[in-house]
Amino acid sequence: MPRLDGQTLLIDADDTLWENNIYFERAIAAFISYLDHQTHTPEQVRQALNQAERETILSHGYGLGSFTQSLITCFERLTNPANSEHMREVQHDQIRRFARSIAEQEIELLPGVAELLPALAERHRLILMTKGSQAEQADKLARSGIAHHFSGVEIVAEKHPDAYREVTARHECQPDSTWMIGNSPKSDINPALAAGLHAVFIFHKDTWVLEHAEIDPPPANQKLLEISSFSALAEFF
Repeated sequence: MPRLDGQTLLIDADDTLWENNIYFERAIAAFISYLDHQTHTPEQVRQALNQAERETILSHGYGLGSFTQSLITCFERLTNPANSEHMREVQHDQIRRFARSIAEQEIELLPGVAELLPALAERHRLILMTKGSQAEQADKLARSGIAHHFSGVEIVAEKHPDAYREVTARHECQPDSTWMIGNSPKSDINPALAAGLHAVFIFHKDTWVLEHAEIDPPPANQKLLEISSFSALAEFF
């Protein structure tokens, strides 16, 4: 495929532009170690946490607040009630510290992002499209040092086909020249294809387990690229 010009590139943020899930994984490992469950294996604890996260997302959305609630819910389900309210609050405070450690991380751009974004911004229209907490995602973008490369920023509660349709309509994007670029089959690739856009899947070995899914085949007249790194975008854009 020859390199394209004049496209609109919707680009995901977490684990596409900068590292994100590795910090959650470290917090989860610390939580599982702290729990030190006597009858459940670490894998079983993780499965219980995954289920708690699925439920919490429905009521609290995405972000550190939701993640913290999921940790506490999982802890409560897998342990006996504390002997006192004070002990219970001590335990919850420790769990909250695991989640707070994520917010303290510096923004670490993924390889190739800092070098390639300026060139992409010269040749194409770039729109950041991410999901999660408005305040948290805006803060990460501000701290990343790359916000000036984007002509628009869209932080949505969930990435489903209607969200892509709304964003592309708002920015007057032409579907035949608009691409969604991201690491999540569930949120970045499949719903964008369903909304009539092209898509680029960038593999990330630490993509959040709740974002895993089989990648749908692209409909007729739509394109799907699968690449191993952000830097590889230079071959196509």
